[in-house]
Amino acid sequence: MASKRDYYEVLGVKKTATKDEIKSAYRKLAKIYHPDNKETGDEEKFKEIQEAYDILYDDQKRQAYDQFGFAAFEQTGGGGPGAGNPFEGGFSGFSGDGSIFDDVINSFFGGGGRRSSARQSGPRRGNDRIVTMNIEFMDAISGGTYTINLQFDEQCPRCKGTGAKDPSSVRTCGQCSGRGYVRVTRRSIFGMLESQEVCPNCQGVGKIISEFCPECGGKGYTRKKKDIDIVIPAGINTGQQVLAKGYGERGYNGGPNGDLVVEVNVKPHSIFSREGNDIHITLPLDFADAATGCKVPVPTVYGEVELTVPEGTQPGQILKLKGQGVKDSRTGRSGDQYVHVKIVVPTNLSKEQKRLLEEFKKATPTKASTSFIEKVRNLFKKK
Repeated sequence: MASKRDYYEVLGVKKTATKDEIKSAYRKLAKIYHPDNKETGDEEKFKEIQEAYDILYDDQKRQAYDQFGFAAFEQTGGGGPGAGNPFEGGFSGFSGDGSIFDDVINSFFGGGGRRSSARQSGPRRGNDRIVTMNIEFMDAISGGTYTINLQFDEQCPRCKGTGAKDPSSVRTCGQCSGRGYVRVTRRSIFGMLESQEVCPNCQGVGKIISEFCPECGGKGYTRKKKDIDIVIPAGINTGQQVLAKGYGERGYNGGPNGDLVVEVNVKPHSIFSREGNDIHITLPLDFADAATGCKVPVPTVYGEVELTVPEGTQPGQILKLKGQGVKDSRTGRSGDQYVHVKIVVPTNLSKEQKRLLEEFKKATPTKASTSFIEKVRNLFKKK
């Protein structure tokens, strides 16, 4: 399967393009590649153009794409951006600005509409919503539950999303016979063209409602405000997602809601840092302890453990605590904790401390600095 092209490249716009520039580029390309254009029409290219427009014209989807690329839509419930594959069953998945699509077709063919109108009469799942949640570092390690206050459209419990008072209030549209579209033949610069238009009588639904549901007023949904518990699994990291099913954008014609995709952002910690499933920490150590070796208590994300510092530990040396990293939620394997040693040189020494250090210097047969200088001198002598 061929890899996808960058959406900006598909529309031929820069990443800084405004919404008007994106719309203008889409209109030009749609005229050229629309399948009803018998000279230059190309169904595959048109699908690609429509998909790029649907993402880039939507501010929220564009932000997710700019930050995470195609990966932003890999876990949103199907094979592509938004709700499932946007091109499944012909052109039925177009989810952009409907008016601009109609405007393109009208300006090019003197009228017309989507080929997918026939499928609009059936229930359709709503699009997914993406939100970002900031969580504490330790909550990402151990997991926890966060509560968010969310506004969403819930299917009307009385009419089940139909918008009708009762089943007898719904009848099949007589103009389109329930198909949701009508066929229209027009003369154009390409000759006589037959196209499908959204039925003007039922607006593509295929049904006519004589009495609306008294609870939702015929909308098929009610606006809700609710506290939603988001369960954060242990070991989650920045950029990973949690799914809350049914709290996305509302469905159409009685279809289910999409899902809420919660993008996690882990706040930094004052002591610990994380790389994958490994934890890193800096340990300040007195030079005397580093020289002679010692045992010191070291904090980990699971509590305090004792670390053995070997004799002669050097500044910047890294010591490993095996299995003290983050436990992977999928494999169950734990990472490690790496302790970066930072030697602390004492200041404001007492007379006694200075005397003892002087004795230590005298007792040292070869100073490190002297040894280094001798190596450099020998290097130049060879030349």
